[in-house]
Amino acid sequence: MSRGPLTAHFRKMAHNNAWANWRLLSACARLSDEEFRASRTSFFPSLHETLNHNLLVDLYYIDALERGGLGRQVGTRFVPLAADALVEAQAVADRRLIAFCDGLADTSLSATVPTDRGAAGAIEERIDDLLAHLFQHQVHHRGQAHAMLAGTEIRPPQLDEYFLLYDSQQTRVELRRLDLLPPEELL
Repeated sequence: MSRGPLTAHFRKMAHNNAWANWRLLSACARLSDEEFRASRTSFFPSLHETLNHNLLVDLYYIDALERGGLGRQVGTRFVPLAADALVEAQAVADRRLIAFCDGLADTSLSATVPTDRGAAGAIEERIDDLLAHLFQHQVHHRGQAHAMLAGTEIRPPQLDEYFLLYDSQQTRVELRRLDLLPPEELL
């Protein structure tokens, strides 16, 4: 399987995405359910709505990438979760995304997959574009949730780290604990 820099980048992003989600959701799980659902200032009016939206969108795009065929049914089947259940559900979705990205070859990045756009029909999207969109979406809403968490008594976790040599010892400790240690070329 031919893997170049862009394929390696998506693999790293999938692992980093799972790590950042775990850090943020673990902090949110320390809130009471009332605090997790409390109205706050952001695009979605609570941590509960923001982080469930993130999971829902992940499930939609992962289904499309895996050619699962559920399309918009992902949304109709989705049941919003409390913070503690969201930690596990997001981890399951993140592992699916990691498995997808770990199986990528350079030639598959320009392939297309159908995305169910309701009345607009099925739109063929490039895999590399869908992955870039999915990661951008996650970062965007994690940032909003991070800011909302700062308005609670729980200290927001560091989310702006990546797989740099400077941080690699601590990074490896957390990734091993999560059974998320990426292939050696990622660290």
